[in-house]
Amino acid sequence: MVIQSPARAQEAGGEPSARQVAGRRWRSARGVVAALLAMAIIAVILAALRPSGSPERLDPTSPKKDGSRALAEILKQHGTPVTVARHAAQAVDQSGSGTVMVVTRSERLTEDDIDRLRGAQGELLLVQPTSPVLEALAPGVQMGSVSFANTAEPQCSLQAASLAGTVTLGESQTYETSGNAVGCYQVGRESRLAQVQDGPRTVTVLGSSTPLTNQHLTEEGNAALMMNLAGARGSVVWLAPDVPTRGAGAGQESLTDLLPFGVKLFFLELVIAVVLVALWRGRRLGPVVAEALPVAVRSAETVEGRARLYRASRARDRAADALRSGARERIVPLLGLPRTSAQDPAAAREIVAAVARRTALDEAYVGAALYGPEPVDDAGLIALTSVLDDLERQVRQS
Repeated sequence: MVIQSPARAQEAGGEPSARQVAGRRWRSARGVVAALLAMAIIAVILAALRPSGSPERLDPTSPKKDGSRALAEILKQHGTPVTVARHAAQAVDQSGSGTVMVVTRSERLTEDDIDRLRGAQGELLLVQPTSPVLEALAPGVQMGSVSFANTAEPQCSLQAASLAGTVTLGESQTYETSGNAVGCYQVGRESRLAQVQDGPRTVTVLGSSTPLTNQHLTEEGNAALMMNLAGARGSVVWLAPDVPTRGAGAGQESLTDLLPFGVKLFFLELVIAVVLVALWRGRRLGPVVAEALPVAVRSAETVEGRARLYRASRARDRAADALRSGARERIVPLLGLPRTSAQDPAAAREIVAAVARRTALDEAYVGAALYGPEPVDDAGLIALTSVLDDLERQVRQS
């Protein structure tokens, strides 16, 4: 057993200073801090991208920026009366073969409302409809992805769009068309405006609410597009449904439809944070290294490494037990006693008496050396090493 002197131990690695401890803690925690900062930045960016809106959004009587009063007034000035309906049943009753029903805020419609709209006469203009509304009222038009292109060209033969020219759509829903459906303002194979013939009526689907709002109506060809679509007939029935009563739409929305937008952003941020942490903590596999097995480790290195671990954890009790256990295992065979008695507490008195007889030392001294208490400090541990070495030497020479 090789024990380093206090001076050598101090040279090998003394007690770390407060600055060194702080540096180690910072190096171990800087990855977590970076991940938290990334999450905060992502949260700010997502919050900035979150669309803002008021309860009166796309309301034909609202003068707010996201309202549609300007479009309704322009339609009236051009001889197209606008009737505002707050319930689907009211809108269906007021619609006819010479009307265009503009349907906004379709997320407020219940299944009963959608069934009523199936029987409505005249044309339909659906503005950013939900999946149930789109499936029920616009056959041949399916949900696509989302486009963030601000302006768009018609790129279609639909007269209402080609006459309006370039429009400002902003963030908009795109649609996949099939059958007799016609798509305009295309993004790849998808369109942001689709029109389909459903029996005797024409159904137009617009994936953006931007052209209808007071704030953006005068931009590009927005006003012309909306006049061509909404004013295609003699009158307009504008369905801006009120919030349904509690329980009216129970069981009609999926879990994702019911989740608030902020919750969806939170889960998106959580996924991004997990990916960043995985990339940070992921194991990087380097080239394969050939190594001959078994690996030979010098006993001195093993002893020195274990001694450093004991010292770092201040485990003087375990170090003393290891020293005494090793000394007893080497001394017991020299006394002619069974090897098993070296670790047997019941044989302690017999071992102590035998060592005392062979060395002429006091039994109390021998017992304290082989079975005594834990040293109070490192100096005591080193002194114990010297005592045990002296006992073993005297037993061998006796």
